[in-house]
Amino acid sequence: MILEFQNVSGIGRGFCLKNISFQIPKGYLVGLAGKNGAGKTTLLHYIADGKKQYTGSIRFKGKELHDSHTLYRNQIAFVADEVSFFKKYSARQNAKLLAPFYMEWDWDIFLRATQEMEVFSGEKRKLDTPLANLSRGEYLCFQMAFAIAHHTRLYLLDEVTSGMDPVFRKEFFRLVSRILMPGDASVLMTTHIKEEMEEKMDYIGILEEGRLISFGEALDMFCEGKQDSSANLKP
Repeated sequence: MILEFQNVSGIGRGFCLKNISFQIPKGYLVGLAGKNGAGKTTLLHYIADGKKQYTGSIRFKGKELHDSHTLYRNQIAFVADEVSFFKKYSARQNAKLLAPFYMEWDWDIFLRATQEMEVFSGEKRKLDTPLANLSRGEYLCFQMAFAIAHHTRLYLLDEVTSGMDPVFRKEFFRLVSRILMPGDASVLMTTHIKEEMEEKMDYIGILEEGRLISFGEALDMFCEGKQDSSANLKP
């Protein structure tokens, strides 16, 4: 398992989580759904933040996450509107400034990832445009390219497809498919788009007022109406 939650409870940004348990194996796309205030973003922050702000256990690749957070920081990426890079600098400049902090940074992978995205289209001009001048979609795709370049193993995506037009969203999920194809990384993303849950996700968790009320295979939940109340994934 790449990620395991066991009886995780706590408060963050005004939202509380209550006794959350689930598991994610490698190579899967997992969606978290729920109304605003259900605790989706709080759950992602529990994983991404350097300080432990909860009770219970979060394990990454079999080890307690916050006992080895410095070691695993390079392998976890949080992609969201709120993530701060150096907005006055370009994508290329940000990469050059931050690459030394990542043990497995690969410049060629970064350039190839940006070129594969239609948002950049391999244009030098876009790579050298200040991040502040990029559209929301372009900024999120820069974050994805940056994460790919340091060999991320767990991608945390917070409502990244919200507001994307259908064409852009289609291209984005093609990128996610390429990330998952080798089988050594997983994606955990929050969404409120029903079509994404039905058509894109391998597993889905439903949060309601801080509780995980269901967790199971998307095919079972949508096609057969079944829900895994035990909140455990089958590897």
